[in-house]
Amino acid sequence: MLSVRSVSEDICSRIYESAQRIDSITFLPSSDFHLKWKIQTRIANEKYLRTHKEVEWLISGFFREIFLKRPDNILEFAADYFTDPRLPSKIHMQLIKDKKVA
Repeated sequence: MLSVRSVSEDICSRIYESAQRIDSITFLPSSDFHLKWKIQTRIANEKYLRTHKEVEWLISGFFREIFLKRPDNILEFAADYFTDPRLPSKIHMQLIKDKKVA
């Protein structure tokens, strides 16, 4: 079974690899400024995600439900998932469980 962390890490690594491919396709030399900006942005994003665990639970919960239910219409499923009035309490309960484990 996939853990939340492994799914999140996999998604991050795929985004990073895609960004590298795009950079190699542009034919423009990467400047030091551009590289520094990318690194600073990555660090800022990591800090944000580490302080906002609810993002991890939102995304992992969404993926878990997709893999369990395998809906034909992903966009409709996503709209229903993220507008579910019970979602905030589900995330809140998961955050409480996380704090108890830690």
